[in-house]
Amino acid sequence: MKLKLAAAFISGLLLAPLFVSGADILPSDKRLAPPKDLNGYFPFTPPQTKIEWDTRAEFVRTQILLSQGLWPMPTRTPLKAVIHGKIDRPDHTVEKVYFESSPGFFVTGNLYKPKNVKGKVPGVLFAHGHWKDARLSEEAPNKVRHEIATGEERFEKGGVSRFQSMCVQLARMGCVVWQWDMLSDSDSHQFSREVVHTFGKQRPEMNKTENWGLYSPQAESNLQSIMGLQTWNAIRSMDFLLSIPEVDSERTAMTGASGGGTQTMLLAAIDPRLKLSFPAVMVSTSMQGGCTCENSSMLRVNTGNVEFAALFAPKPQGMTTANDWTKEMATKGFPDLKKLYSTLGKPENVMLHRGEHHPHNYNSLSRSAFFTFLNHHFKLGHKSPVIENDFDPLTPAQLTVWDAEHPEPKTNGPDFERYLLKYFKDDSEKLLQPSTSSAASLRNGIGKAVEIIIGRSYAQAGDSDWILNDKKDKGKYVEMTGIIRNKTYAEELPVTWLYPKEWKGQAVVWLDDAGKSSLYNADGSVKAGVQELLNAGATVMGADLLFQGAFLKDGKPMKQTRLVSNPREFAGFTYGYNHTLFAQRTHDVLTLTRFLKTAKIGSHPQPTLIGVAGFGEIGPVVIAARALAGDAIDRAAVDTKGFRFSNLLDYRDPSFLPGGSKYLDLPGMMALNAPHAIWLAGETKTPAFVSDIYTKAGAVTKFNLYAGDASKQELEAGKWLLK
Repeated sequence: MKLKLAAAFISGLLLAPLFVSGADILPSDKRLAPPKDLNGYFPFTPPQTKIEWDTRAEFVRTQILLSQGLWPMPTRTPLKAVIHGKIDRPDHTVEKVYFESSPGFFVTGNLYKPKNVKGKVPGVLFAHGHWKDARLSEEAPNKVRHEIATGEERFEKGGVSRFQSMCVQLARMGCVVWQWDMLSDSDSHQFSREVVHTFGKQRPEMNKTENWGLYSPQAESNLQSIMGLQTWNAIRSMDFLLSIPEVDSERTAMTGASGGGTQTMLLAAIDPRLKLSFPAVMVSTSMQGGCTCENSSMLRVNTGNVEFAALFAPKPQGMTTANDWTKEMATKGFPDLKKLYSTLGKPENVMLHRGEHHPHNYNSLSRSAFFTFLNHHFKLGHKSPVIENDFDPLTPAQLTVWDAEHPEPKTNGPDFERYLLKYFKDDSEKLLQPSTSSAASLRNGIGKAVEIIIGRSYAQAGDSDWILNDKKDKGKYVEMTGIIRNKTYAEELPVTWLYPKEWKGQAVVWLDDAGKSSLYNADGSVKAGVQELLNAGATVMGADLLFQGAFLKDGKPMKQTRLVSNPREFAGFTYGYNHTLFAQRTHDVLTLTRFLKTAKIGSHPQPTLIGVAGFGEIGPVVIAARALAGDAIDRAAVDTKGFRFSNLLDYRDPSFLPGGSKYLDLPGMMALNAPHAIWLAGETKTPAFVSDIYTKAGAVTKFNLYAGDASKQELEAGKWLLK
């Protein structure tokens, strides 16, 4: 019977859809195209049903939170808000404010309030964006006069300070307005402008396995970024706004233009307390945000700004265009948003104000569009359209938060940067502890994070077929070379399969740094571990994962990953839009596994056991894949070589993975293998956390630590895989 099964299996493979004799077929893989950058095309495809959208929205929202270092959400410590220096104007007041979003981390800005408030009133968050001098900006009079002539502005006095104009008009409409500083702008000096906005080169002194700074591989591995810090400040700004007694929690809004539009989109996507959103000149299928403060690793992988805006649906949302990257929004992006709002039953709640005849701006016309939109949805009762009136602007000196009685804290620079990142790391570790109470809680917590970081679950591995290239009779087994083609993702993997003529229904994927050639020694003989499997009647598959073997033009192993064409040494410009090589190779292992588990080729039966072996830098990849594969992989044998993401000192390393350290590093992925059988080499001892999870899962015997001769580990791995 076994002979018949083996014959059916092999003949089925030989009857594959395509046969090409000769040398290896080189992969035709979508991933060989240049990596995507922030200037790519980012369309949004609206779902057909609300149920479909709810599933997708949850995934993207979690991806955003992860990318910002906000999953789990950091501890909300007391704000310790100080409000001082009230300035009385005829119809409103202006106050100076500072508070701590986290201990020692200050947020500064101005609070505008209407006079003669009766009952609860709307609260508005205003993010200023990338304008010179930001919250304290003043335009030159000649420029204002030019803008009046072109219709962009209305008044010479008020036009000098358009951000004040926004806040004053909202206060006149009966709203409480909180305008705060982006990092390094106006009164925010704890981070330099060079660090926040113009970072260019890695800083060796901040690139350490302990006590690191921003932009380092360690910061990226813990999902710490300038953008994440700013998003956290936006969340805490909402906390502050809602702490003001007059503010109606059911009428909260946020607006901002350019970089402020990015902040608006992000907060609207992740904070359910926000009831109306108005990101100006930012929502687009084109350029996604050019500043380091608008990018973070993982953020826009397989998504983009239009979908971020979609996450706010069906709540009221307006946006504007200009003669910039948003100029095609009316035909590319907005119709899809409108369709989603229609699917959710609220097409009237989304609005686009077109301003392509003006440059990048938050001019009086765009501001009027926001005022009118807010007036309508919050039922403020003003005549529509709402057009602002002139006013006498306050000077920057009058608006400045710090003074003799409220001196600016001296905590800034590299030491503060290191302190703050360590604070967030320690806080995250405490918050993740409950996830380690059992295998189930680990999978529901850290497991969810790992799945999103890798970017593909086993269920999403895709459908593949087999393209036979060549076959050779090797006596007791048949060698077949060909391609496993993942039709879902347009990915191809060159493979070599060794089939014993007395196949017993077992299949093993054998992987290491040499790709499919890892099945053989340098002299052409089969490796001892592989031979052990063949002797036991198991079929063995070797494969070139992405940028191994046939993927390499010069045949030399890849030492550094590909980056986008951007001179600034920031991982987020590449890995904010593309999966890392580590993640892509994990996808490959899932592809191979799912193919073995599900493919129907000829009349062959499905394997009765699937094992995966991983050595070299592929060992951690196999652990990650095994953590995601569930029951699909029966056994995994891995040499880790003691690898930890936290030890990497170069974000171009093929094993670099944003978020790799944050969720308990490689031991976290090891623990996610529980309760399934795993064999580990390369570890001096079993990580206590992993042992604890296997014990709690009742699977102590399924965790095997190899401490024998390193020269024999592949042989021992082969023996163990079929025990």
